[in-house]
Amino acid sequence: MGALPDLTIRQFEYLVAVADADTWALAADRVGVSGSALSQGIAELERRLGVDLFDRDGRRRRLRTDAIPVLAHARQVLALTGDLADWAERMRTGSAGRLRLGMIDAAAIVHFGDQLRRFRAARTDVELRLRVEPSGPLLELLIAGDLDVVVCVAPPEPIPGLRTTPLLIDDVAVYAPGKTRPSSPATWGPWVLFPEGSHTRGAITRELRRLGAPIEVVAESHQPDVLREMVRLGTGWTALPRAQAEHGTGNLVEVQTLLRRELVAAVRDGTVRQPVVDDLIAAFTDAAKSTSRPSALR
Repeated sequence: MGALPDLTIRQFEYLVAVADADTWALAADRVGVSGSALSQGIAELERRLGVDLFDRDGRRRRLRTDAIPVLAHARQVLALTGDLADWAERMRTGSAGRLRLGMIDAAAIVHFGDQLRRFRAARTDVELRLRVEPSGPLLELLIAGDLDVVVCVAPPEPIPGLRTTPLLIDDVAVYAPGKTRPSSPATWGPWVLFPEGSHTRGAITRELRRLGAPIEVVAESHQPDVLREMVRLGTGWTALPRAQAEHGTGNLVEVQTLLRRELVAAVRDGTVRQPVVDDLIAAFTDAAKSTSRPSALR
């Protein structure tokens, strides 16, 4: 192995800021330097790596495709460095610190709401910050170091830098408006579904295609309650996790089970262990074992 390039955390901050910001001025503002200082920092990073990272597009700079691994490495280094700083702060102050938790709505409302309430009551020494989003955005925030742990749908493929703990299996079923229940998938639809890009939407689309069902999507929403209401109004068919379709009042009538999705707890791999994160994941795992069959997919 040759000599390692002398890279700095600050240079990685510059790289991520330029990649994420819409303008150079905004990127410079995010890292608290002038535009010229930011330009010099990026140029020095490219010099030390020996590769060009950006192409000029008018007044903007766009990350080169072959530089994507460098950006991914920079995000991981910044996230792990932030974890180390948090650990050092906890050691200095003797406090449990904060816990930044991301959850999909089904996990926060249906599956683990009781565990969240108990955790808040028992761990008043922990500043718990909860963010509810779809799986994709939550995992991006976890990679970037903005969340400490995420409960979400298992990604289709393992994500480098992340470690997952299986929690439970969630059944996703097909629901139709009215009382007619056509048995042939060829007669199903039109559909009201989660938006394109969500992990569950991708799995639903793949399974519907396998069954030969036409996929005409007439409405989309991240909110299961909105999809349920659109089915009741006769807008279209849907496919929802059974726990959400049958949660609350006015439950939908199921046509058939479509697929099974896995819920996992995800954390950054290689980070300084945070005992409070391990405790929360253990609470979720115990709750899943007591209420449903835990995942056996991994």
